[in-house]
Formats: sequence, C-alpha cells, structure tokens
Amino acid sequence: MGKFIAIDGLDGSGKGTQSEKLVEYLKSIGKKVRVLSFPMYENESSTFVKMYLDGKLGDKPSDTNAYTASMFFASDRYISYQTDWKKDIQDPDTIVVANRYTTANAVHQLSKLPESEWESFLSWLWDFEFDKLGLPEPDKVIYLELPPRLSLSLVKSRSESTGQKMDIHEKDTEYMAKCYDAALYSCEKLGWEQIKCYEGDTIRTREDIFEEILERLNLK
Repeated sequence: MGKFIAIDGLDGSGKGTQSEKLVEYLKSIGKKVRVLSFPMYENESSTFVKMYLDGKLGDKPSDTNAYTASMFFASDRYISYQTDWKKDIQDPDTIVVANRYTTANAVHQLSKLPESEWESFLSWLWDFEFDKLGLPEPDKVIYLELPPRLSLSLVKSRSESTGQKMDIHEKDTEYMAKCYDAALYSCEKLGWEQIKCYEGDTIRTREDIFEEILERLNLK
C-alpha cells in the first residue's frame, strides 16, 4: 500500500469522496491517518493558486503557461509541507492520504503543452517538486478516470445545486478534453493505478469504485 497515497482525477471524478472513504476505512482497521486536500484554499499558501483559478491572471488556463502555473501549485504544497504536514510524513506510524498532489500538475499543466514536450515537462516537474523543493513523492497514485463529457456534467450539476463557482479549468471544455488525454499519458508514463469510474455513460457507484481502490492498495 505505501505510507503516502495520492488520489487524483478530473473535476467531478470523486477524488474528495474516495479520499474520505479511504481515511475512514484505514482508521477503522486501526491505522493512524492524516488527510490532505490540495490546493489548501483556507491557507495563505494558496494565494497565487486562487488568483489563477479565479481568472485574475487571465480568463483562460492557457493565459498562464504550464511552468508558471505549476510553480503556484507547488508553492502551496511546499509551504504547507514545511509548516504543517512534514511531521506526519516523518512519523513512521502515520499514513498520509492526499486529495490531489503533484499529480494534478502532471495533468492540468501538461495539457497546455504540445505532446512533443510532454515527456520533458514531466521530467522537469518531478525534478522540481521532489528533488529541488524536497517534497515527498507518493508511494502510490490512484487515478480516477472519468471522460470529460461525464466530468463536466457532474461539475455543472454541482455548481447549480450548491452555488459553487466554476473555476477557469472547469469552464473550458476544450481544455478539459486535453487534460483527459494528458492524464492517460501520465498514468502510463508514471505507473499510476488507473481506475475506470464509468461503464458507457453510466458512472459506477461510489462503493464499487472504493472496493477497487482497496484492491489496488492490497487492502482486500
């Protein structure tokens, strides 16, 4: 299973829900767990991320290039790591579960580049965050695969029912389609555990998806 697990996926894929379910399960079997969710909107560390996602740096994701935007998200992780959850990573008895991580840059920012640059970007990203910044690398990445047509439908429904504002990523259907292609590439290139969250146009139940997550983590 590993000590540090990251769960990622396109918007609406159920990352938050599955992260919470995993934390509850691990606690139920006597494990000490810390859950993280990025970006950390409630902290000052996410200031630049919020400006970017709110459209203050441009109305489209492409208005901020892949490397610059990656640094915004990386700084949020670095500051929060140094001031908060480093102790949890260093505790041998604590399992850390992250809803999004560097993995999100490997999808959302990778998609801004031509495919000929994808491999070099991932090499830069892994070197920048894990070597230069010294952030911990996940032991296991679970990627919840959901096609853009289903992802965007869920995001729109959530926005309408809760009043939650859609960010510049969620508003751009072409960008989300590119993110999906980038995610499939990253899954294969980086060896992520890819879980298909749908059958045709039907989304699998949360319970069914969670059972597969447990299997992939060797917890069943």
